[in-house]
Amino acid sequence: MTATEPAPPTALAAPTPPLAARARGVGGSPVRDILAVTARPEVINFAGGLPAPELFDADGIAAAYRAVLAETPARALQYSTTEGEPALRAALAERTGARGLPTDPDDLLVTTGSQQALSLLAAALLEPGDTVLVENPCYLAALQAFGLAGARVVAVPGDEHGLDPEALEELVVRERPKLLHTVPTFQNPTGRTLPAARRAAVAGVAARRGLWIVEDDPYGELRYEGERVPWIAAHPGAEDRTVLLGSFSKVMAPGLRLGRLRAPAGLRRACAVAKQAADLHTPTVNQLAAARYLADHDLDAHVRRVAGAYGERRDAMLAGLAAALPDGSVWNRPEGGMFLWARLPESYDTTALLPRVVRQDVAYVPGAPFHAADPDRATLRLCFVTQTPQEIAEGLRRLGAGLRA
Repeated sequence: MTATEPAPPTALAAPTPPLAARARGVGGSPVRDILAVTARPEVINFAGGLPAPELFDADGIAAAYRAVLAETPARALQYSTTEGEPALRAALAERTGARGLPTDPDDLLVTTGSQQALSLLAAALLEPGDTVLVENPCYLAALQAFGLAGARVVAVPGDEHGLDPEALEELVVRERPKLLHTVPTFQNPTGRTLPAARRAAVAGVAARRGLWIVEDDPYGELRYEGERVPWIAAHPGAEDRTVLLGSFSKVMAPGLRLGRLRAPAGLRRACAVAKQAADLHTPTVNQLAAARYLADHDLDAHVRRVAGAYGERRDAMLAGLAAALPDGSVWNRPEGGMFLWARLPESYDTTALLPRVVRQDVAYVPGAPFHAADPDRATLRLCFVTQTPQEIAEGLRRLGAGLRA
């Protein structure tokens, strides 16, 4: 270019195309945002819902992948059916039946994590403006999935034991919802478990009022105290009105991204069509490796070891909470799962307090984002499974210092 030649025009980035209303109206996950801020290794992070990586059966999973790739490489690396690999669906059906819910392999759709199952159900069932009932507080990613579908989300009143079946029935009559989403066992975020009598009552509401239930069960196998409570889906009246979701993320490894959806045939087919549009199918090699792992290893024994370690970590957190939290705080004692729910005195705002606490190199998740309406700003969620008991004790010391600062 000579001195007399004009400079070339500066390249400008094209503006973002107008976003759909459903994308404009749904924000990111506050939990993921907190994790990004607290990713420094020195932070003791009670915020994430991350399984303890040192407890993964990495050797067993690696052996399963090696076997699949050595023995059936063409199949493992090829496209598969949308519904899922037959060997994996057969194994999942057997495990589900052994837990009290007779299941045929064809009753199941393998999903890319159970989170995808929520998105598929939203795509198959929800029109913009439809009403969805949720717990209060409720699973945050369910709020995202239903919000992205344009649904109107209404919280069902409840107490420390979970949703109130009578309040549920009143809402069903008044709101005529498309579905109820519930995590009845070791709920995220509270860790609470819906008692058997309430499960039967919820099933009765479904039968009387034609309510569809999405029973989300990613944590149910992680029990380290008390007796197993049967699924809502196993109760009379709910059998043909309940979609049961499950996952390998908490019992095997989240990186596999393997979940499943058990639903009546018509709804399952609609979800399969939605999945074809989303990702065609869940990765074949991951499905075959999981099936091989189930054939060669005792997953239940592995889960018992994991649950035993998690129980010790829960106890470590319970032992230190009184000293860490302000006087007048209350918290629960979950019988399993990964989370504990606490409420500070009314004057505390856990969202406003979080930056001060993070400066002490510890983190939690404020409770407000888990509420569909009327957030309780004095609440917080603590994940107790990712750290050792010694790290938990130090994290609670830091938490107490941050809350008192």
